[in-house]
Amino acid sequence: MSLRPTRFRRVLRAAAVIAPAALALSACTPIVPFEAAPDANDADCASLVVRLPDTVAELPKRETNAQGTGAWGEPASVLLRCGVPVPGPTTDRCVSVDGIDWVIDESDAPRYLFTTYGRTPAVEVLVDNDVVGGTTAIADLSNAVGIIPADDGCTSLGDLGEMPSEG
Repeated sequence: MSLRPTRFRRVLRAAAVIAPAALALSACTPIVPFEAAPDANDADCASLVVRLPDTVAELPKRETNAQGTGAWGEPASVLLRCGVPVPGPTTDRCVSVDGIDWVIDESDAPRYLFTTYGRTPAVEVLVDNDVVGGTTAIADLSNAVGIIPADDGCTSLGDLGEMPSEG
């Protein structure tokens, strides 16, 4: 009879060791909470999401809880949402990286918001520039984002040419 209590104690000890370890492992990669963009259910967003890379700027991909999203880093330092409103004409800086035009909102520096320009649906990428360079992050996402066809692009005043004179 003394074997039963000893065995029971071993099982309890094992459970006491395994349960916290299981909780610790599940806590290592918690799901990154997101709010899906208005057009996240667009078929192009689904095509983009399945092409998202496992790493961005050497940061590992994380699981998210919303359609049309991606996140990288611990803590998440690169956040992507597909299906955001398409930006209209703007005076914000626009750059082209790997053939994809991005409008850059620098108002919350060192966190920069890159939004595709000339693609529907639009994609936004929020980058913590204290952790990773924005250009590196969007370059690593180019193959996935490029699945959405371009129907327009950035222009500058120089691209418009001479204005006709009135007269």
